[in-house]
Amino acid sequence: MADYTNYTNREMQAITIAKSLTNGQIAIVGTGLPLIGAALAKRIFAPDCILVVESGLMDCAPIEVPRSVGDIRLMAHCAVQCPPVYYMGFQANEWLHGNDRMVAFIGGAQIDPYGNLNSTSIGDYHHPKARFTGSGGANGIATFVNTVIMMQHEKRRFIEKVDYVTSAGWMDGPGGRERAGLPGNRGPIMVVTDKGVMKFDEKSKRMYLAGYYESSSIEEIVENTGFEIDTSKAALIAPPTPEDIKIIREEIDPGQAFIKVPQ
Repeated sequence: MADYTNYTNREMQAITIAKSLTNGQIAIVGTGLPLIGAALAKRIFAPDCILVVESGLMDCAPIEVPRSVGDIRLMAHCAVQCPPVYYMGFQANEWLHGNDRMVAFIGGAQIDPYGNLNSTSIGDYHHPKARFTGSGGANGIATFVNTVIMMQHEKRRFIEKVDYVTSAGWMDGPGGRERAGLPGNRGPIMVVTDKGVMKFDEKSKRMYLAGYYESSSIEEIVENTGFEIDTSKAALIAPPTPEDIKIIREEIDPGQAFIKVPQ
């Protein structure tokens, strides 16, 4: 008989994503953990949230986690299938009308204390140690939409200064986005890692530790963060229920496409 009382850090990460969504909220999701979390939110935590993907599918409710934003599994129960340009216009309309109900999930190879992300290159841009896929739609999303950032929590990823700003966070602190010509009323609101949750101080715009999983600790998170981080507000995050884990493993990602279950 399957044991759903044990769970992995990646499952905890997906569930934390799911709990971050609320009914009526519009969420731009990509592949992997964000889609698992979003699908779980639609099943349990926020059934009236609206999931959209950059391939132009609106109000998705996938039965099983798709492998990409072009996967036809996203079309199951999808309200509208439209050209991607309509999706971009929809995103712009939300911003132009001052709506704060849209959130997007993005990630990167590096992040700094203000939530600036690098998914372009490591080292000198012209002579990089590693070159990645780049922005895709992440730069435009981070410019006009509030974001939840997905990361693996490693010291080489959480650094004082990113090698390249692919997706803007709060830039260099208060007023940083405005000085760069970006909307100051949008930005990163949360970083969800495999060890815990970071948020951003309202005044300083600097990242702080908001919560940690029972499988992690404050000390472990500090040790794996390459800059000084405030831990005074950190609280233990409640573990998932066996029912949550069962839905992920048996219904959302039964093929373990994105979350491998230990044997």
